Amino acid sequence: MFEVFKKELKELLRDKKTLLFIVALPIAVFPLIFAVMAFITSQAALEAEQEVHTYAIINGEYAQEFTDKVFYHKSFKLYQGDKTFTTAEQLKEAVKAGHIDMGIYLPSNAREALDGEKQSEWQVVFNDAKSINFLFQRVKELATEFGDSIRADKLASYGISEELQTAIIDPIKVVKVDTADKRESLGEKIGGFIPYLLIPLVLMGASYPAIDIGAGEKERGTLETLLLTPITRTQLVLGKFITLLVSSIVTTSITVLSMGVWITIAINVMDLEIAKTAFSTLHVIDFALIFIILLPLAAIFASLALAISIYARSFKEAQNYMTPLSMGVIFPIIVALLPNVELTAKTAFIPVTNVALAIKEIIKGTVDYTLVGLIFLATVIVAGALIAFCVKWFNKEEVLFR
Repeated sequence: MFEVFKKELKELLRDKKTLLFIVALPIAVFPLIFAVMAFITSQAALEAEQEVHTYAIINGEYAQEFTDKVFYHKSFKLYQGDKTFTTAEQLKEAVKAGHIDMGIYLPSNAREALDGEKQSEWQVVFNDAKSINFLFQRVKELATEFGDSIRADKLASYGISEELQTAIIDPIKVVKVDTADKRESLGEKIGGFIPYLLIPLVLMGASYPAIDIGAGEKERGTLETLLLTPITRTQLVLGKFITLLVSSIVTTSITVLSMGVWITIAINVMDLEIAKTAFSTLHVIDFALIFIILLPLAAIFASLALAISIYARSFKEAQNYMTPLSMGVIFPIIVALLPNVELTAKTAFIPVTNVALAIKEIIKGTVDYTLVGLIFLATVIVAGALIAFCVKWFNKEEVLFR
């Protein structure tokens, strides 16, 4: 068995392409993804902040303070073209034609309605299907400010003080008291994203070498030579399985270490106080725990990948089979991201989902170690069953020589 393991390991170390996926990609994936996400987010926010949108307003003179607020707002620019607009329908047509980004229609009795203690309906015309739907919110904020000032003046004319106005308009003030610390709060938001990166990399560490160990042996014609050696097929399968397990564990180790290193670099270099406060409480034991619960999962992936590779007739066919396996792994990770899906005694026995939920709880700092023990036990049982299936699979001639 160990002779087979040494043989497969030597061949694995000679394959530069496989080593690239096992070693280089886990090291690079975290900084690359985080850098791309940070760049895209910052660029999108910067563009949205700097972009100036053309607008037209009808009957703006009836609410001059509001009109001035819009005019001097950094995000808006008054339409200076030769077209004139007198109705809301004309504003709609202008937005559709691209002449303006937004139109504001005020009724001609806007001031009278406000002064007469009646509600005035203002229309904001824009294309909500585009990425500029924040336009409505900005105009609404300006209109609310204007409306608040009118209301305050009207109530003041009745002799109602500002304090009494506040008590009448907003009689109940609800104060949020959050029992979650910053790590738990931030971990809840991004904790589910970490398994989405970690678990597929663990699968990749087993699947790429597996294709060569099984289907590759068939294509090269070396599988028959191995079967003629004085070792049992069980030992042969276990030797190949240990090779894949080691490969997956190496990928797991590099991935977890990479995550820890890059999180440390990020909280020390980037000027994000909330991230520093939250993730500075992550300890080595947290990363070690993530690594431990990923080990039996790596055994599951190694068994599945080896069984698929043994069944496949060729290298290409094995690659095709690995795609559904990858999709099948992503689905339970997505389940762990769904609202109200939490780590319980029931979800602790759902393969892959349980590990994803456990990693999320570890990142949050709210992990239940009893449930982690259940997850480890359940995953070990599944891994053992799959290894037994893999051995039985390898002992079938119709599978080996399809």
